[in-house]
Formats: sequence, structure tokens, C-alpha cells
Amino acid sequence: VQLQASGGGLVQAGGSLRLSCAASGRSFSNYVMGWFRQAPGKEREFVAGISWRGGSTYYADSVKGRFTISRDNAKNTVYLQMNSLKPEDTAVYYCAADTRPYTMVVATTPKVFGSWGQGTQVTVSS
Repeated sequence: VQLQASGGGLVQAGGSLRLSCAASGRSFSNYVMGWFRQAPGKEREFVAGISWRGGSTYYADSVKGRFTISRDNAKNTVYLQMNSLKPEDTAVYYCAADTRPYTMVVATTPKVFGSWGQGTQVTVSS
């Protein structure tokens, strides 16, 4: 599956952004989707994941209560609504698709995800 992320930008602390990730290729609706981020000098880290039907969501502790992941399988799109943004949320955000169709486990490790978007920069100023 090919992924195209968008929606990043510059926002003040406390503000909001919504990231989108449009998918094409193999059947998007059969796969767990995730959002990861990578700040300069740091490893890529899990942010949020959603099951292939959308009924289960998982979040990193650092974003829980502030970020919401969702998906629209009819539009082949996954979203990340980010509220109450903090300077430490500054990073390049990547969407990714699990390689395993119909898996019941939402993975949090990057190596499980075989398809990656190009990334979109999110910068939060203090």
C-alpha cells in the first residue's frame, strides 16, 4: 500500500492540528494502521494505532487524552487529531500500515509496519 501523509505545520503550544494519511494500493481496510514520529536525534516512536475495523485504538502515554486516531475505510484514509499540542510534540510524523492482514494485535514497534508514508513535519512553538 502506498501512503501519503499531510496536514503538518507550525502551531503554537496549546493549538491543534489534524494529520491525514491517504492510502492506495492493496486493500487498506484489512490492515492495522499506525502513526509514529521522529524528532531530531531521537528514534522513531509509536504515537497511536488503530485496528483494521477501527474498533480498537492505542496511544503512547505521552499523547493519551490529547490525540485521537481514527479511520475512514470508505475513503482509504487514517487521521490523527492532535489537540493541546506541546513543544515536545515537534517531530516528523509518519503513517504506516501493518504487513499482516486482519491481525487482531495493534503493534507498537516500527519493524512490524511494512508500508510508510513520506512524513509530515509538525512544529509546536512555545
